[in-house]
Amino acid sequence: MPYQIVHAIGATVYFIFFLLFLWIRRMPRINHGAGWWAAAMLFAVAARLVFLLPLGGGDNRLALTAYAVLNVVEKFCLLAGLVRFFNLPLRLRGFWIAMLAVQALVLAVWVADASPLLRDAGVAAFNAVVLACVAWIACRKRDALDARLLLVTSVASALLALHWASAFLVIDRVPGWFTPAFVMGTLLVLVQYFSLLAAVLLSFQNRLLASESRALDMAFQDPLTGLSNQRYMSTLFENALMLANRPHQLVAVVYIDIDHFKPVNDRAGHRVGDEVLKLMAARLKRATRSTDICARVGGDEFVVICTQLEHEDHVHGIAEKLLREFTMPVEVEGRQYQLGASIGISLYPLHGDSLTELVELADKAMYRMKREGKGGYRMHAP
Repeated sequence: MPYQIVHAIGATVYFIFFLLFLWIRRMPRINHGAGWWAAAMLFAVAARLVFLLPLGGGDNRLALTAYAVLNVVEKFCLLAGLVRFFNLPLRLRGFWIAMLAVQALVLAVWVADASPLLRDAGVAAFNAVVLACVAWIACRKRDALDARLLLVTSVASALLALHWASAFLVIDRVPGWFTPAFVMGTLLVLVQYFSLLAAVLLSFQNRLLASESRALDMAFQDPLTGLSNQRYMSTLFENALMLANRPHQLVAVVYIDIDHFKPVNDRAGHRVGDEVLKLMAARLKRATRSTDICARVGGDEFVVICTQLEHEDHVHGIAEKLLREFTMPVEVEGRQYQLGASIGISLYPLHGDSLTELVELADKAMYRMKREGKGGYRMHAP
């Protein structure tokens, strides 16, 4: 394959990577690492274009000199991007100085018309060291993005380091190896940047999914207790009814109001009151089954939807268990508070067939319990 075609393909693919990294750089909450990689790809494009442009009237030495200068900058930008992306405490001043020294060497060789082997040795040494650092960082930080993709980045970078350390010596002895060496290097660079790009995009996708999950939690969960909120309870109730369609199975709607909570909130403050509510929510989860639905529907009011009940008498055992949990003393910041609960219960399908109706009936039964002295439970009486 003629080397012009190799460089044309390389320049085209590198330019596409430049656009992709530039696009990633504009994504929300993406740090400056992607911008460095876009710059690296831009220098890589320029490095390939020097072989396609008539520099110096066809002087191949000038093209190789320009390629060396641009390629060294590309490798530095790749390393700087990794350091910035992972916020590593690695100081880049030494690499800056080394890069400038290599640039000076390349230009000195060209001006003095010295042996190109000296130029190639300096560039190869710098690029091999930088790529070895890239391989080490990608391997070390592989769990920060996608382990498999960053492992590919690490392996490709290590192979590129070996390639740079040996290819110039092979080309010096076998000039015909020039084009195959460029082809091999181009393929490794493509694997390196593609795996890095895929890892960043995958992390961005995971971040979006996590944000969506948090948004759904905020939409369907009570932010204080972590229980379902009233909106989500309605959705879950439909699922509970599907389970209750089996013969002789019931669904119980248990409405709970915490007794003596207002004095705690008024005297100890809302911060202590919130801690009490969180502890009560934890007890509520502990006292119910995994198939039951627990929701907070008011300041100190909770609803439990108990599913797959075989007999009406099972509800009494559930209510008594809840009462035991709610009457146990609550300790917050070294102080104990004695609370309690008034509970009202309604049953599907005996008392109603909609959640709104069943909650209203359980609420009325709970208020009847409060009027009778609190600290107990009442079943709705049609």
